[in-house]
Amino acid sequence: MEDRTQQEHASPEVRQRIQDSFDRQGLMGHLGARIGHIGPGRVHIVLPVRPEVTQQHGHVHAGATSAIADSAGGYAALTLLSEDSEVLTVEYKINLLAPASGEHIEAVGTVLKSGRTLTVCQLEVYGVEDNGGQKLVANGQQTPIRVNRAEQ
Repeated sequence: MEDRTQQEHASPEVRQRIQDSFDRQGLMGHLGARIGHIGPGRVHIVLPVRPEVTQQHGHVHAGATSAIADSAGGYAALTLLSEDSEVLTVEYKINLLAPASGEHIEAVGTVLKSGRTLTVCQLEVYGVEDNGGQKLVANGQQTPIRVNRAEQ
């Protein structure tokens, strides 16, 4: 995960559109996730580690890890699309590489290829400690499809 001070930010209009859409997601609100960064083709979503998002061994549940990764990729794709566009996930695959733990986990969605209809995104999830240490706990790939707002 790159130092955020080195990351490019999306325009204020794009950031607002992404944040407004994110705020309408019931699952992200239920999990307690928030957006950490919005840049062109790149979005970070942060999830504080708390008992409500863990599994029986105390690590963040794979479902919560996967959900924030999926949303990070979808919003990364949306940053590169027109204002009348939305995205839906066509498919994604996630590899859980290590138990997800730390002070919070952070999903990073990065556009690898943006097309007229389909986009391909890289998904990474890091466990982040209080001292700033981080460990890659999951990675994957996603394909969102562009849809017009009226088609939803």
